[in-house]
Order: sequence, then structure tokens, then C-alpha cells
Amino acid sequence: MVEDMKQQIVIIHGGTTFDSQGDYLSYLKNKEIDLEKLRPHLDWRYSLQNELGENFEVLLPQMPDKTNAHYNEWKIWFERILPLLDKEIILVGYSLGGIFLAKYLSENNFPKKIKATILVAAPFDDKDSGKSLADFKLSFPLDRFVKQGGKIYLIQSKGDPEVLFGNLEKYKKALPNAETIVFEDRGHFSQESFPEIIELIKTLNE
Repeated sequence: MVEDMKQQIVIIHGGTTFDSQGDYLSYLKNKEIDLEKLRPHLDWRYSLQNELGENFEVLLPQMPDKTNAHYNEWKIWFERILPLLDKEIILVGYSLGGIFLAKYLSENNFPKKIKATILVAAPFDDKDSGKSLADFKLSFPLDRFVKQGGKIYLIQSKGDPEVLFGNLEKYKKALPNAETIVFEDRGHFSQESFPEIIELIKTLNE
């Protein structure tokens, strides 16, 4: 890294998506509301800047309408952000944000150099999940992603209630050179601190 230059990390958050407006309205009417999730809570994405330190710059763009996400809207907003980024970045995609990055980098030429792409609890498809990925579904093959995504890391926990563990196995087949990091009991990675990803990012920056 050039002296005095901060390593930029761009994190794309998760969300939900639906096949139709009717499905979305049904979700709003019927989803069980967890009181705990109504309380203020900041997960590891928000503590990452402080924990990484002054040599890093963490960017957390808010993607459009994450509760009823549409890929084309996310794509437009993501491309508005790209000119603001440094020449070499690290991308982190969490949950729906993970499949967004995999899809985008498989379909488009990225204008910057990507040092690494880290997919955390990313869905691969919506088979057996009972949840639709709508227009976030991947395009195959993933060759362009492999070519321009830098070092690719797949992070998943067994017993994830939102993204089934089998999604990791599918990514491993599609991205055989990717490195995998598996946890036993992290659920959907909603913890306040994520020391392992901090260590990974620091290692990438050495």
C-alpha cells in the first residue's frame, strides 16, 4: 500500500426481494415481528472502521429499498458510487449484498482494481429456501467475476437460519479457487464484532 493511502473497503448490505408487489405486501402483513429487532442494534459492519484503524476507510452505501430490493436499482446506485472509489479496493458483500456483487462482477467490467471480494453468508440460489431472489439470480458462468474479483473468500456459518449452508457448497463448485471460512455457530452473522474478518482484511493489506 502506498504510504499515507488508506485501503478502501466497500460493504454492500443485505436485504429481501420479492417476485411481485403482491408477495411484498403479503410479507408486510404476515411477517412475525421480533421485538428484539426493533431495538437499536449495530452489527459488525458499523464497528469495522474503529476496529480496523486509521489505515482503512470503510464505506457503507445504503442501497435502495433494501426491504423490497430490485437488482437494477441497486446496479444504478452502485455505479453512481464507483467513480468515487480509489483505484484499488476490497469489496465485502453480506447476504443479498453478496449475491449482488457476484452477479454484478459476472455481468459487468469493473473500472477499478479489486484486491479481494469477500462474500459473507451469500445466497447462491433460492432453491429450498422458500425465499425468492427475483432478479438477483446469478448469471452463469462466473468467469468474469473470477477474472476481476481479486482473491475471493466465501464465509458461511453452519445453521444459518437465513441462508442455508448448502449455498456455500454451490459457490465452491462455481468458484473452485475461492477460499472458504466456515463457522459452526455464527447464525446469519449479526454479531457486533467480527474479529476474523478484521484479521483477514488486515492480512490482505500487508
